[in-house]
Amino acid sequence: MTSADWSDVRERLARLAAAPGASEVFGATSHCWRLEPPLSAEELAEAETRLGVELPGEYRSFLLAAGRGGAGPAYGLFPMRRLDGLWQWEGDGADLTDRSTLGRPFPHVEPFNPADGLPDPPDEDYYSSEEEFNAAEDAYWEQHDVVVFAPEHSVGLLYLCHLGCALREALVLTGPARGQMWADDTAEGSGFRPLHDHDGRPLGFARWYRRWLEQAEDQVAPGGWL
Repeated sequence: MTSADWSDVRERLARLAAAPGASEVFGATSHCWRLEPPLSAEELAEAETRLGVELPGEYRSFLLAAGRGGAGPAYGLFPMRRLDGLWQWEGDGADLTDRSTLGRPFPHVEPFNPADGLPDPPDEDYYSSEEEFNAAEDAYWEQHDVVVFAPEHSVGLLYLCHLGCALREALVLTGPARGQMWADDTAEGSGFRPLHDHDGRPLGFARWYRRWLEQAEDQVAPGGWL
């Protein structure tokens, strides 16, 4: 079976949905093991034209053969929909995808943290009053957020799911890492990093999705299906 063959996915999701203990898989109560209908070839062509970018092949094949979103890693795969005449993705953090910059190259191939080089937060011991310290701390974190959450860090990234606590995972659409899955851990101060498989190879969309599916099956039926 090739990575672009999704013919088994709906059957496997249905089997998981019917299995005892399936609700214990992280995020399952959010997506309920359901995939939304696939996009038509005409819909996908229209979306790519309007977005000004061709989606990586593994994700394109998923949209056309499996579904436009739903059951998937963590709380589920953000669905791709036409809303108010615009093609976009829906979900907690989907708005981090800047549709206007998806065609600009994501320049990174190594982990990076926008917070690197920033000064340390204010030390309360250096201030003569709580009011002065609070004012300095507020100013520091305001400037910190301007730098760390600047939109230029995520050009060319398509956010596809959230893991809770404002942690998200995204697909690189453009640049040298095109087709790879990356984690956005800026909410916990760790920056951005590429995701890797057990053997150290970068995770593309297909392996990212199938690894989640395999892990869910191992959790629900550790001895294999009867």
